[in-house]
Amino acid sequence: MKKLGILLMAAAALLTVSARQAIAQDGDCNVYASYYQEHYKNKNYEAALPNWRQAYALCAKNYKQNIYVHGAKLMNDEIKKNIKAKNFDLARAQYDTLLTLLDERLAYYPTAKKGGVIVENKVEVLNNKGFYVMNYISLNGDNQKYLYDMLIPIIDALGNQTSPKIMVNAFSAAVALYRENQLSADEVIGLYDKVSENIDNYVCKNEAEEDEKAGTKKTVESLFADSKVASCENLLAIFGPRYEADPENLQLVSNIVRLMNAAEDCASNELYFKAVNSMHKLDPSYRSAFALYRLNAARGNAADAASFLQQAIDSDESDEAQDAQYYYEMAAFCYKNGMRGKASDAARKAIDLDHGFAGKAYLILGNLWASAPCGDIVGKWARYWVATDYYQKARNTDPSVAADASSSIGNVSRYYPEASEAFMYDLTRGQSYTVSCGGMTATTTVRVQ
Repeated sequence: MKKLGILLMAAAALLTVSARQAIAQDGDCNVYASYYQEHYKNKNYEAALPNWRQAYALCAKNYKQNIYVHGAKLMNDEIKKNIKAKNFDLARAQYDTLLTLLDERLAYYPTAKKGGVIVENKVEVLNNKGFYVMNYISLNGDNQKYLYDMLIPIIDALGNQTSPKIMVNAFSAAVALYRENQLSADEVIGLYDKVSENIDNYVCKNEAEEDEKAGTKKTVESLFADSKVASCENLLAIFGPRYEADPENLQLVSNIVRLMNAAEDCASNELYFKAVNSMHKLDPSYRSAFALYRLNAARGNAADAASFLQQAIDSDESDEAQDAQYYYEMAAFCYKNGMRGKASDAARKAIDLDHGFAGKAYLILGNLWASAPCGDIVGKWARYWVATDYYQKARNTDPSVAADASSSIGNVSRYYPEASEAFMYDLTRGQSYTVSCGGMTATTTVRVQ
């Protein structure tokens, strides 16, 4: 019993000593934290650094979030100084400390209070980490594998909240690794699809970010095209079996369409045609309908093409300006493919919706009348009179088509009757005349040679 009592007294003494040491340490922590914060506030970073080091060593890891925020700023300042002084070994060690501080901040402080609102720290911390990795890649020998390995987890964690700069640098690294046979075509194509979707969905806070987003998208698309990874051969080999296994997968078919659109000369193969059809079936839109119009037109499926173009026009998603463009496209397409009635209706609707299309639409109407099937002799003359009316309207409406319109007038005027021929049918120059040909009716003016 006596031994037990002695042991208990010794344990109590040890606990008392430990408690005193903890209190003393905590006191030192607050002292050093106070010293460094005062210097930091005055932007005297050189004086702040040794006191911050002591505070970081003594304070508990979850002491205060600012110990990590301020520490990152101090380390970044030191790295710049040492790179300038060519103390690269020291700069590399400080760079490692900087990344450790970011990781610890996120581990101990996943959230922060900003403006009275609790927000997640990961967007700020991980984007900052990506910036530091990119800024100091020279400390790692401009190693593209290191850059890729460091940035990809950030993109995976943040998705469309990733800074566009990080996404473009990660993709650039991926292309470099692909050229060195360190990444497969499948991996690069997968990253392109992920990055493109993230960029499209990135929410910009101001006009500068809008410009950055547009520039990033253009850069990524250029890198993708230059890499030659998206050859039709690669895309067909990768996505052909996937499509056949799961044609109802909207994300898959959307990816196929996006990638084949970006690749050179890759929109005429069967996989692309099937994928666009599947996408329109699973998630119809005026854009997918218009894409199917183009594809069917290229394949000579005129009736199907016109039907899909009408679907695009009828969609609630498209506005008046877009519909006017589509109606003009419909007029031109149907005229070329012998669908005269549809061509005429579409040309008139394009003019009604947007007078900017009037000149070109009048040319189409003139061409329709110039080639109209008319039975009797007067009807054959009259079609050229009506064509002339439309060509004159085109010339007077739109200077950009004036030359074509004048040329067309010259062509059809050769078919006007002689005055004596017209007289035999009780027709004289300037007389009003109504004609019906090929399902079209118009009132025109008699013209003679």
